[in-house]
Amino acid sequence: MPYEIKKTANGKFMFNLKAGNYEVILTSEVYEQKASALAGIESVRANGTQDANFEMKKSSSNQPYFVLKAANQQIIGKSEMYSSEEAAKNGIESVKKNCGSTEIKDAT
Repeated sequence: MPYEIKKTANGKFMFNLKAGNYEVILTSEVYEQKASALAGIESVRANGTQDANFEMKKSSSNQPYFVLKAANQQIIGKSEMYSSEEAAKNGIESVKKNCGSTEIKDAT
């Protein structure tokens, strides 16, 4: 179940991309419409295989994480916080490996 689309507490929509072990590897932005969240999934599929679309960042507590950007430089999703830059890089590789999935669990 690589993609899971959900409704937020305030009635909006978001999705997670999960690895083979069901761990969340990418969390989307929040969308007003379900159709927009589905379009976001398509954007992850289109942009998630190219290294140039990933940007490594550090949180305020200095933990590494990454964001995935679309061609227009808009952030499509972000990762969890990692314990090391190496672990974050492994997360990017997992997104690249799993982003092409056509499997979507609709939890709305």
